[in-house]
Amino acid sequence: MKTDHAIYNARELGIPKMLLLGIQHTFAMFGATVLVPIITGLNVSTTLLFAGIGTLLFHLITKGKVPAFLGSSFAFLGGYSMVAPLIDGKPNVEQLPYACGGVVAAGLTYIILAGLIKGFGVKKVMRFFPPVVTGPIIISIGLILAPTAVQNASTDWLLAFVALSVIVVCNIWGKGMVKIIPILLGIVVSYAVAILLGRVDFATVKQAEVFAMAPITMAKFSISAMFTIMPIALATMMEHVGDIAAISATTGKNYIADPGLHRTMLGDGLATSLAGMFGAPANTTYGENTGVLALSKVYDPKVMEIAACFAILLSFIPKFGEMIRTIPTAIIGGVSFILYGMISAIGVRNVVENKVDFTQSRNLIIAAIIMVSAIGFNGMGGLTFVITDQISISLSGLAIAAILGIVLNAVLPGNTYEFHETPVEEIPDSNFRLK
Repeated sequence: MKTDHAIYNARELGIPKMLLLGIQHTFAMFGATVLVPIITGLNVSTTLLFAGIGTLLFHLITKGKVPAFLGSSFAFLGGYSMVAPLIDGKPNVEQLPYACGGVVAAGLTYIILAGLIKGFGVKKVMRFFPPVVTGPIIISIGLILAPTAVQNASTDWLLAFVALSVIVVCNIWGKGMVKIIPILLGIVVSYAVAILLGRVDFATVKQAEVFAMAPITMAKFSISAMFTIMPIALATMMEHVGDIAAISATTGKNYIADPGLHRTMLGDGLATSLAGMFGAPANTTYGENTGVLALSKVYDPKVMEIAACFAILLSFIPKFGEMIRTIPTAIIGGVSFILYGMISAIGVRNVVENKVDFTQSRNLIIAAIIMVSAIGFNGMGGLTFVITDQISISLSGLAIAAILGIVLNAVLPGNTYEFHETPVEEIPDSNFRLK
């Protein structure tokens, strides 16, 4: 079996290996996905359930063509903190349903944009998202996440180094299946080391139930909560375009053209609204899983669907879920060193492969302002615009960067970009191009 080349049909590896690959993607998204409910006060099991269901819904709408996994979105944390702030460190059970209602409305914003793309055509819409914009945005996503990787790794540098080293060794020198599942092996080996060193606390595992249904809390709606959270969708929609571009650049298939950006946007929006309706955080395409794709070179969407089924299974097994949560933060940090770096590297690749001409001042200006805005404003917590005493709009650094990049690309002279709608499979060199 050759692993130096991309694998688009994982079934040739056999069912057991496909299951391992699915588990790897589940592990890749698990730490970040459960962190959102921990921060907001939402239920972890409910979050896992709708991450899995949302991913399967996304694959249904996108005709099973896009190897994407949908997990909890960090972009909405600010909205939750404004609508339903924790009370003495405990969930705000009175206001959380209204925050979820705002997430439902935010998902509907995706659906509206998907309709515009379908009505006016992806070519017209994508003129606002050329590689000179999406590339720096992808780069910025990885750079914004980088401090989190370092911070998590710093809690125990030994475990982080073990996880990172195993991933690098397996990916560079590994043979066969070892080369394909470096992330999973990195987590397993470093977790075993953590157990041997006595750095894993199993107290919560012993207390957890073996089997239980994920609790459901129906969303409630208020104008204030919706106007507070809906604008966040403007940022996450830009991230969605960047993520789909990143997945396309990684796999060499133009998913923006086929199955179409309107389908990926619709799938993401419906998954977000569905999650919010039943008490789970907003969903989003996950950069971590894009990093796993880049490392494993296995691009079969079926693997993501297997990962979604594992997430659903975990939602019904609180004891196993608690065991996963005992993975030391440092291990997640060590893994993130690779995954977050891969995201930025994919952004660089997107710019290079699309031959963005940085001898042109307009392109330099757009890229520079996007990256400085994304990282700079993120460092100061973004910007908040107060409309009334009850209503305010918060924009993250990435949202500000995306908006500025789109506007600059539209108004600065010299925009000759045209979106190439031909599916990659029909392009002779099979390289992802947006021309």
